Amino acid sequence: MTLQRLVRVKGRSLATLALVAVATVFATGTVASAAPAKLPKSGIETPPSATLTETGSTLLYPLWNIWAPAYQQKYHQINLTTGGTGSGTGIADAASGTVNIGSSDAYLSPSVKQATPSLLNIPLAISYQVIAYNIPGVHANLNLNGGILAAIYSGSITNWNSPTIAHLNPRVKLPSLPIVALHRSDGSGDTFIFTQYLSDQVSSWAKGPGFGTTISFPTISNALGENGNGGMVSGCQATPGCIAYVGVSFLTQALGDGLGYAALGNGVGQYVLPSPTSAAIEAAGFTKATPANGTISMINGKIKGGYPIINYEYAIVNQHQSSIGFARAVRSLLEWAVNANYGNSNTYLSQVRFVPLPAPVVAQSLKQILTIK
Repeated sequence: MTLQRLVRVKGRSLATLALVAVATVFATGTVASAAPAKLPKSGIETPPSATLTETGSTLLYPLWNIWAPAYQQKYHQINLTTGGTGSGTGIADAASGTVNIGSSDAYLSPSVKQATPSLLNIPLAISYQVIAYNIPGVHANLNLNGGILAAIYSGSITNWNSPTIAHLNPRVKLPSLPIVALHRSDGSGDTFIFTQYLSDQVSSWAKGPGFGTTISFPTISNALGENGNGGMVSGCQATPGCIAYVGVSFLTQALGDGLGYAALGNGVGQYVLPSPTSAAIEAAGFTKATPANGTISMINGKIKGGYPIINYEYAIVNQHQSSIGFARAVRSLLEWAVNANYGNSNTYLSQVRFVPLPAPVVAQSLKQILTIK
């Protein structure tokens, strides 16, 4: 994805935050088998002076822009640069050592883990995705499911008044309007979780094109590619008839632009609207199944009342930082981010409609964080 914005926030006070355009680049180190760090009683290590860099998920980017000044108000010795570049770039930057932290809506693929075994994917929060649309005159929340969405994105459903869509929405007067399917042009965790949902509900989609941060969407006449969540919202707003998958941190923008959004069919056949409550219900069904390394799909669970497209938002971090000082600074930032009294409180998360991590997942994230050296 193209770089939307690179913001360097000085660690002073909210009233004196400065924006600058310099990013600091760090290479990964070769520290090997030291014992894990230990948390102080406060739950957050005091960091040394450092400049840290983060790039990645445009879905997580608005939260980083809330977290950064709050963390730096507590720890003035830290400068934090954040960038909304897309999950694919965030993963690649963390793997190459270009940044200290990459952000991703998608967990690491086996090929990336094989190439860089020291990479961690650390859950930071729970997010979810909305299916937005621009249908002039239609303000209702439509019922949609994976079968309909796969048919739209493969070109077999082309109009909004399709009998298949109308069958699920008998009380809505749907216009004879061509559907324009928007997809991400950049490497995107949103594409990853959206196409996971299609793959889980539609076997033919699972066989190809499948799912990933970048896939070859079927070639259809009414399709547009956009960069970033902001591009998906603005592109849909400018295109009557559009449908788009959008990270929930951009739902306020989508609603402000007059877009509607759908209730989605879940794994038990219910049609559920996206909300912090329905996302939390879905996530609760996956808490015990979440492994120590945080790698899990939480798509389309068979959970009554659960919204079917949710995910962990991940910090992608090399376990081996270039110095002990940088390792301490990264640990402190991530400890603060997952702490229920700080970054994982609703004071911050509710501003982007995210859901806090369950306590067992926080404990697992901390165990990973403490291995950063």
